[in-house]
Amino acid sequence: MNKKKAWQDRVLGGALAAAILSASGTASADTFGIQLAGGIAQHHVRKLDLGLAWDPDVTWWEVGGWHFSLIGEAHLAWWHTDEGNVHENIAEVGVTPVVRFIKSSGAIRPFIEGGVGVRLLSSPTISSTYSLSTAFQFADMVGVGVQFGHRQQYLAGFRFQHVSNADIKKPNPGANFSQIYLQYNF
Repeated sequence: MNKKKAWQDRVLGGALAAAILSASGTASADTFGIQLAGGIAQHHVRKLDLGLAWDPDVTWWEVGGWHFSLIGEAHLAWWHTDEGNVHENIAEVGVTPVVRFIKSSGAIRPFIEGGVGVRLLSSPTISSTYSLSTAFQFADMVGVGVQFGHRQQYLAGFRFQHVSNADIKKPNPGANFSQIYLQYNF
């Protein structure tokens, strides 16, 4: 074995060991939460969303008592509309990585957040006059909220979410949801 190959193997092995050790150290800091959201969109569409949130305690850029954090969310939602007679109920499943800018300490910690994820709908046709053209959708959102409780276990917030297929297929009217959510962290 040549020296260059041996050196590369040692570096690669060291990096792998460091990654495993750091992952095991951060695993104990992980926080999981359950989220319930309700929202409304155009065309009389109402949405009920059940989410699972994962906070791996990835934070960076502490500035003025605030910092950025990365949150992972998985969603299962139900859309309902009284408009038309094609599909009054649509299922949605998807994931979204969320970047949150949150106050670092205090009993009440306000935050702003944003994220872009993917969604899969059980049908792209919502009603006889409203279709999103594809079952595969992107979901981008921005929001504001607060985290509170003696363990910071509660969150409440408002989100604006846009769901569309990014012109993969036309027409692409999208759906714009205004949502309120509550979350409990275990």
